[in-house]
Amino acid sequence: MNTNETKEPANMNEHQEDSSEAVETGSEENEVSSPEGEEVSAEQSGEETSPAVLELQRLADENHSRYLRAQADFDNFRRRTLKEKEELTQYASLKLITQLLPVLDNFQRALQTGGEGAESGSFAKGVDMIYRQLTQVMESEGLKPMESVGQPFDPELHQAIMQVESDEHEEGIVVEAIQNGYWLKDKVIRPAMVKVSG
Repeated sequence: MNTNETKEPANMNEHQEDSSEAVETGSEENEVSSPEGEEVSAEQSGEETSPAVLELQRLADENHSRYLRAQADFDNFRRRTLKEKEELTQYASLKLITQLLPVLDNFQRALQTGGEGAESGSFAKGVDMIYRQLTQVMESEGLKPMESVGQPFDPELHQAIMQVESDEHEEGIVVEAIQNGYWLKDKVIRPAMVKVSG
């Protein structure tokens, strides 16, 4: 009887030791997990409030904006340069053609004056041939005479030197071209000198 009584408390003591070990192990696990959670929250709060990170982000945004502006400026410069180059190529003969326009005017006057007799007729034919050759060369470079008569007066195309009464035309219509105007491709190089109905 006494032996049985003494064995039971020993078993009870063993169970108590096991449970205390389990409690100690659980507390150790709690101690390990809680510092990790504290570290994560500390890192997160540091990222949100760090002025150094905010300053670096601001500088990165500034540099990106500068890069975009520089790229846009370069694209505009390249387009402008190409346009100027095209215009130079397109109107390379502008100066020469402008200087030759009075020659065309004189040919036209010579042809309008004409003459009498066989000699003057052959001379007029020769002048007409030269005039046609010259106009063909200049037209191949893009020169076009304006069709002014019968058109509404346009200050960008016409230079009015006289206003006349006209029964055939309404007011503000070109009735006569005293001197032809000319286009070089799509550019007016000389406005026409005209009479306009009043």
